[in-house]
Amino acid sequence: MGTGFILPADFNAHLKIQNAEERIQEALDIAAKITTAGVPLLPNPDHAAIFTDPAHLVAGPLKKLGYIAGWDNRCYPSPVDEHDYINVPSGLPADSPSRKKGWFDYVAVVHPVDAAAREHMLSQGYGNPFIHHITWGIAPPAKNGSNIFEYAGKIISHMREMRKRIGEVIDDEPGTLIIALPKAVIDNSVFRDRLPTWIGNLKKDHYQVETMEGGGFLLQFFVLTGGRIEVALRVGTKQTFNPKSVYKISEDELSAIQD
Repeated sequence: MGTGFILPADFNAHLKIQNAEERIQEALDIAAKITTAGVPLLPNPDHAAIFTDPAHLVAGPLKKLGYIAGWDNRCYPSPVDEHDYINVPSGLPADSPSRKKGWFDYVAVVHPVDAAAREHMLSQGYGNPFIHHITWGIAPPAKNGSNIFEYAGKIISHMREMRKRIGEVIDDEPGTLIIALPKAVIDNSVFRDRLPTWIGNLKKDHYQVETMEGGGFLLQFFVLTGGRIEVALRVGTKQTFNPKSVYKISEDELSAIQD
């Protein structure tokens, strides 16, 4: 495609999802816009979230593509629109051929906990399963010999700038910047003093800082109504998501109502 980013051309051969064509085209359109604005996207997406009931409608076909279900041995409660869902991630091994075809590094297979959640999911008319959102990975800044604390500053400043650029190019305010950091960074005695210089003029209700379980960095935010597109930057993460982040994002940023 010559764009530097890809999505799987053979998606429909593996997963029968009613709104896939619309969501994939939207993700490609947004990727093209934000790349033009200088946002360095990684070639294939970080992850997609697919709502389904039952879970095997998605997890089964993903397994045939090489995904490992329950990738990080975790499941993540996800309250969306005041209904309860469970997110169980599948992940591709680093050497999987599917990666080169544009398949997502991870897929969040999200299923309803009860009948009320299932009815809410189905009532939106996207089909069952349906793609809720696609997340592009943002390339991290070069470390260039920085220690972990200095590098945290580079990453936070980088994502703050990416959030600004994306908001300008799509002409809409992005969602909360979720900042999950290694415990050693947050426990540093000067972290609280240094954070304002890294976060710049971003308002306090536009970001959230937390400790990343399992270590590493994971910074992410959503754009478009209902959280249809997300961007994420991860470095050295040992699990797919951060539990606190998932709960906050699901409750405050996501909706199955995406018109």
